[in-house]
Amino acid sequence: MKSDFIKYQAQTSPHPLALEISHAKGSYIYDINNKAYLDFVSGVSATPLGHNHPKVVSAIKEQLDKYMHVMVYGEYVQKTPVALCKLLAKNLPASLDKTYLTNSGTEAIEGALKLAKRVTGRSEIISAKNAYHGNTMGSMSVMGYEERKRAFRPLIPDIKFIEFNNHDNLSQITTKTAAVILETIQGGAGFIEPKDSYLENVRKQCNKVGALLILDEIQPGIGRTGKLFGYENYNCIPDILVIGKGLGGGMPIGAFIASSQHMDLLQDNPKLGHITTFGGHPVIAAAALATLTEITESNLMAQALEKEALLRKLLVHPLIKEIRGRGLMLALITPSDTITNELILSCHDQGLILFWLLFEPKAVRITPPLTISNEEIEIGCKQIISILDKINENKK
Repeated sequence: MKSDFIKYQAQTSPHPLALEISHAKGSYIYDINNKAYLDFVSGVSATPLGHNHPKVVSAIKEQLDKYMHVMVYGEYVQKTPVALCKLLAKNLPASLDKTYLTNSGTEAIEGALKLAKRVTGRSEIISAKNAYHGNTMGSMSVMGYEERKRAFRPLIPDIKFIEFNNHDNLSQITTKTAAVILETIQGGAGFIEPKDSYLENVRKQCNKVGALLILDEIQPGIGRTGKLFGYENYNCIPDILVIGKGLGGGMPIGAFIASSQHMDLLQDNPKLGHITTFGGHPVIAAAALATLTEITESNLMAQALEKEALLRKLLVHPLIKEIRGRGLMLALITPSDTITNELILSCHDQGLILFWLLFEPKAVRITPPLTISNEEIEIGCKQIISILDKINENKK
C-alpha cells in the first residue's frame, strides 16, 4: 500500500510520514499492524471530538439513509445545512447571522475576500506577515510568506502586509482598504496571540476608514481556545468570520459568516456571485451539526482550559523554551529546528503523533482532540519529556 501511495497519489512534500492506517477511535490512530498512536494533533485541529465519535458517526449514517447530494448549493431546502447555519447564528452576535457553507477553509477565505470587495467596492486587501489562510490563489495571495508562494506568481494584486501585533502599522489601513484579514491567533507563524488590545485597535481603525475586518478562525474556532470562537477572548467582533477544520468533526467543511445585509449582495449584480456544487453537502452538514451541538452543550470548552493547565504543568524541560497559544491550541518552542525534528520523529516512532507548524521551524504542534483524557495527556507528556531527556543527554 505504501508503494502505491507514493506512485499514484500526489504528495505534498518529499518525505511524507506515510503511516499506513487501519482504523482510528477516540484519541488513537492504529496502523495496519494494530500499533496504537496517541494523537496529539487531531488531524491538524480537524477532529475536536476525536476519531469516530459515536454522535458524529450516527448523524452521518442517519443522513446517508435519506439522501446525499441532490442539487448545487443554495437551491434546495435541506434540513441539516439549514439547522447547522441556524445553530451557528444562535451562538454568534446578531451581526453575524448568515452563513455560506463551503467545502474547505481555503474556499471560505476566497468567498470572504470576494464578499469584502463586493460590499466596499474597493480592491485593496491587507494581511499580516507570516499569515496563512490556505493554498488556493486568493488565499495564497494573502499568505505572508514569500518562500511558499513565489513559484506561483503572479497572484492577486493590491495586497499589502503589516506586522501582526504592530500597532504602528495600523495607519496603513485607509479608505482604499476593502478588508483586513487576520488569523485570530497566527497559526503557521507559531501560535502567536494578539497582544495589548491589538485586535480591538484593528477593529477601531477598520471602523474609522470603512474597511471590513475578516477574522480567520479555521484553527482557533470550534472550542479549541476555551471559547467557541477565538475572537471572544480578545473583545473583537469581525465583519466576516471564517471557520473550517474542527467544524466538520473530521469531515471536509468551511464557512464564511457575515450579516444578512452583506451576504445577500452575493445573490445579485451579478447573480451567482459565489457558487459551489458541494458546499453545504447534507452528509457533511450532519456531521458538523452533531459536532457543534456536542461542543456547545457539553463542558468541553471549559475542559480545554483545564487541560491546557495540565499540559503546561507537565511540559517543563530545559529544551522547551516556551509554550505558545491558548487552550488546546499550543506550540512547544525548542532551541532549534534540529531538536524539533528529532522530537517529532522520535515520538512518532514511539506511538505519539506530534507535528510541525508551517513557518516556525522550532515549533511543535500540540492540538489534541478536546475529548482527550487527563490520563492520555499524562501519557503523551511523559513520552515527550523522556525523549527530550535523551536528546539533552546526547548533546552533552
